[in-house]
Amino acid sequence: MGKNLIQQRRGKGSPRYRSPGHRFIGKVSYQYLPKEARFGVVKDIIDAPGKTTPVAVIDFSGQKFLQIAHEGMFVGQPVSFEEAREGNILPLKKIPEGSKVYNIELIPGDGGRICRSSGTFAMMISREENKAIILLPSKEKKTLSADCRATMGSAASSGRIEKPFMKAGTKFYAMRTLNRLWPRTRGVAKNAVNHPFGGQTRPGKVKSVSRHMPPGKKVGSISPRRMGKKKRKA
Repeated sequence: MGKNLIQQRRGKGSPRYRSPGHRFIGKVSYQYLPKEARFGVVKDIIDAPGKTTPVAVIDFSGQKFLQIAHEGMFVGQPVSFEEAREGNILPLKKIPEGSKVYNIELIPGDGGRICRSSGTFAMMISREENKAIILLPSKEKKTLSADCRATMGSAASSGRIEKPFMKAGTKFYAMRTLNRLWPRTRGVAKNAVNHPFGGQTRPGKVKSVSRHMPPGKKVGSISPRRMGKKKRKA
């Protein structure tokens, strides 16, 4: 008979696949910044099990705000929206060229999307009136609106990946804390009864599948724009 697929078991809603909500202390986003506040103080730096970085609690005139801590942040550190200094939140048009930035917005007002994991940062290359060019950790250059907000500095816990896991159990519990399913077995490594890609044919059938199929059929390329090998340009 075989087993249900992972996406079928996920859809059932068993405790194994439920999000451990008690481990997530809250959403870290610029959207929750007090609009009238201009100056704040770091009140506490707490451990967030669902994140790879510690989270700073910043007090803006009595209103608490969560922010990804930067390397070297300390309790009592002032945070503002005006001065170009590590830990301050500024639009890209106010950040000097050559500065490190993290937790960067892709669209003004989205709350911060890229360079949020531990130790990551982007470099401000150049800026104009309406555009700013940053260099991502992948060495890709990205052009963003100058009104996108970012935090100066680099995300804390840069040495996290230097310590080896040593055994599979330690890795399992680390992934479980982050609400990630680990390990994941490839479909082609399974038997034909356990997965549509299993068996000797690997996978032996068209991988494209309609977006309107039920969960058990959504395996492979879901509603792809194109299929097949690209032709070389002459």
